[in-house]
Amino acid sequence: MKARKDKKDKGALAQMDTGIAHEERARIADGLSRLLADTYTVYLKTHNFHWNVTGPMFNTLHLMFETQYNELWLATDLIAERIRSLGFPAPGTYGEFTKLSSIRETPGVPKAEAMIRLLVEGNEAVVRTARGIFPLVDGAHDEPSADLLTQRMQVHEKNAWMLRSLLEG
Repeated sequence: MKARKDKKDKGALAQMDTGIAHEERARIADGLSRLLADTYTVYLKTHNFHWNVTGPMFNTLHLMFETQYNELWLATDLIAERIRSLGFPAPGTYGEFTKLSSIRETPGVPKAEAMIRLLVEGNEAVVRTARGIFPLVDGAHDEPSADLLTQRMQVHEKNAWMLRSLLEG
């Protein structure tokens, strides 16, 4: 009897029935993994630029980048936890992020204006990744993932706008 109970308990832990089929959850988790990789890449780039920015806009950019990288750091946790909630492991290595991200690393230390342009491009790339996952999430009636995507698009569109504003004029 004990062997049956143990087998049943293990099966209960492995089974997931939240109303979204395993295959749909897997596709959503794959998309969210790409979103996590893009978010982490923009986080790392923003933090790097925070450390290395120089020039007449130093104080403004140093503080803006700090605000943005802190928000991005928290977002990586939310995205990874959503992947886990769907029943899949979240990627968490530089190698995995490099393979999954649509955003490339920036070698060296660019000038402040180039940093701003690169972060505009990075934030817009995250929005495109999130927007690309949305139809799958919507079709699966995965409202928690839809909510997460909507929030991420809103933040990244705002960040891109604020950064882009520094380039105008």
